Amino acid sequence: MRSGGPARGQGDHTRTGRTFPGRDPARRRCERGGRSEVTAAIRARVRTVASRVLPPGVKRGLKRLVRAYHQRFLAFTPADLPRVLLQLGVLPGDVLMVHSAFDKFLGFHGGPVDVIRALQEVVGPGGTLMMPTIPFQGSAVEYATGEPVFDARHTVSRMGLITEVFRRAPGVVRSVHPTHSVAVWGSRADAIIAGHELADTPCGRLTPYGKLLDYDGKILLAGVPANTMTFCYFVAEDLEPRLTVPVLTQERYPMRWKDPEGTVRVSNLRLFSPRLDHDMSPLVGELKRRNAWRERRVGSLRLTLLRAREVYDAAAALAERGMFVRERPVR
Repeated sequence: MRSGGPARGQGDHTRTGRTFPGRDPARRRCERGGRSEVTAAIRARVRTVASRVLPPGVKRGLKRLVRAYHQRFLAFTPADLPRVLLQLGVLPGDVLMVHSAFDKFLGFHGGPVDVIRALQEVVGPGGTLMMPTIPFQGSAVEYATGEPVFDARHTVSRMGLITEVFRRAPGVVRSVHPTHSVAVWGSRADAIIAGHELADTPCGRLTPYGKLLDYDGKILLAGVPANTMTFCYFVAEDLEPRLTVPVLTQERYPMRWKDPEGTVRVSNLRLFSPRLDHDMSPLVGELKRRNAWRERRVGSLRLTLLRAREVYDAAAALAERGMFVRERPVR
């Protein structure tokens, strides 16, 4: 928090120090946050268009230049990560859910194993580290039509390279659920994954996502946007009776999975509606307005830390105004 005179918290300041009454600092932060989200969306769109029109050789050359720039000017090492995570607010003993994209760790002098070790070092032996290991991209309904058989030991995570390395790491256990499994390491690992196979929806109260809230857990976004936050699906499930938009399908889908003995079992699950809109910008704005959005950078990597309870409360407030969950228009 900045220090200064009383006027500092009551108005807007130009570089000359003048104050403009009536400008709420929290509102200014929201406006800046909104602009940054728009800017990020524009950059993503430019990258998408460029990837379609540029020849493959040009794209490879540009990628090499980007990597070289980051290695030269924005480099960081595994030793930097614990320091920045502690500054951000990750504490020993925390229950921490991590979402990540290793391709955003540009300039990092290390690999996925180094990232995992840094996270484990910060939460410590009394803490718990969680990562979603969802086995598909796209909608769960589309995935279900392929009649997959989930095997916690062998089914690959599609939530990024770090999650796949993590689920295979020593001491990590994985919940048994055909669509929304979670890999967990630490003191509460067994308690968190217990019973997930009994859930008839992906992210309900008794799943690891609900337990993240029960343990007053935190959520780390490492190089990924807010719409990757699987905890928001738990919130949507939990708030569904108060929402005007259906969160889950009425139809139940037979989903097959293997138990620890290798026997194939079937759970009839309601899945998330493929028409759910994944735009989390209203939630991001609400979290920033509440000063609940904590962000730091190491190199060019953006790290965002959120408390699960604060995410839930912000989403519930938006739901009361009909702004949390929306349906995508039918094309």
